[in-house]
Amino acid sequence: MASIKDVAAEAGVSVATVSRVLNSHPSVSPDARARVLAAVETLGYRPNAVARSLRTDQTRTLGLVISDVLNPYFTELARSVEEAARALGYSVIIGNADERPDLQDHHVRTLLDRRIDGLLVSPTDGGSPLMLEAARAGTPMVFVDRWIAGVDVPVVRADGRQAVRDLVAHLHGLGHRRLAIIAGPAATTTGSERVEAFREALREHGLPLPDELIGQGDFQADSGRRVTEAFLALPEPPDVVFAADNLMALGALDAIRARGLRVPQDIGLAAFDDIPWFVHTDPPITAIAQPTGELGRAAVRALVDRIEGRPPESVTLPARLVVRRSCGENFPENSSENSSENSPA
Repeated sequence: MASIKDVAAEAGVSVATVSRVLNSHPSVSPDARARVLAAVETLGYRPNAVARSLRTDQTRTLGLVISDVLNPYFTELARSVEEAARALGYSVIIGNADERPDLQDHHVRTLLDRRIDGLLVSPTDGGSPLMLEAARAGTPMVFVDRWIAGVDVPVVRADGRQAVRDLVAHLHGLGHRRLAIIAGPAATTTGSERVEAFREALREHGLPLPDELIGQGDFQADSGRRVTEAFLALPEPPDVVFAADNLMALGALDAIRARGLRVPQDIGLAAFDDIPWFVHTDPPITAIAQPTGELGRAAVRALVDRIEGRPPESVTLPARLVVRRSCGENFPENSSENSSENSPA
């Protein structure tokens, strides 16, 4: 592997001149710059990133800790973060917390030890001492999707309250009155916020939300299956089950089908966090969609602003309701051809 000394010898300049060219220093003459760049190309020289980070105190690397890499929402979020970071000259190291606070903190600690320039986190709980300590120490950090209340860190998130109101109004208009929710973990901001938004929306239509129609999930498919089984065992099952994330919705669908029931003829199903799969289920699932790509890009911009000394801003983007056919929307009895249509997103 060629060294910086090899490049200097090939170009007929000093090592210091090569270093200035590689760091875009303006004091180098156009002729010397051209010779150095030609030597770099000829020798296939690649700068040592570790050595450069020791000199500049920057690694041009961001850390991203997501809650669950198997959740299609977070997979898409990670992809948009990586693309946006690459466009700004940064690489991304990803850690999967698997909805476990201990694993989340393991990844945060490892990333900090590797001297990343900044950290993007979707917290799995509301009180990680490690993240509180990192924030107070001035670590460039941005919360994305979820956040920790009371911590002075920019937050990039979607606001789903209006979309939940739109969903409940939609269900009420279809004649549904007994609505249940599979909630996410109360320790997460998204878990508690979505339940409260659902409760408020029901209240606007004079509908109750009794305890028997609130099931505690954990943003995993198994919990959606378990909670839905409990709903279906009630003397009066709900008209519609609203799952507060996409994996719990898929678990709910499994439980409904295991009972030999049909969606939406026997029970309706709706979800928070739209995913591409939902248009291919039978029937396609009505869902609340978050602007995932925009969230990832906005989170990277906010973090890079913080790293590069510009004031970062929190960003809140609206979620929206995507109406399909899983709650009885224009779904003719004994008709299957309409169940696979993709309604406008």
